Amino acid sequence: MCLAVPAKVVALQGPDQAVVDLDGVRKTISLAMVDDVAVGDYVIVHVGFALQKLDVAEAEATLALFREIGATSAGAAP
Repeated sequence: MCLAVPAKVVALQGPDQAVVDLDGVRKTISLAMVDDVAVGDYVIVHVGFALQKLDVAEAEATLALFREIGATSAGAAP
């Protein structure tokens, strides 16, 4: 199973790279498959590539759901 996650663009590095932030984790990704990305945009990231831009509300709702799942899993018995 593969998972793509929303991440916020915090810096652009040249024409085809950006630094994204996902809950404090920063990573340089490729923008080769997405046009017109700006700082502050959310993108869907999979294996180091932005696949598409994402609506801010949708991105924040998805990230909140991931946090909820993580909090629930952290409290689960092994």
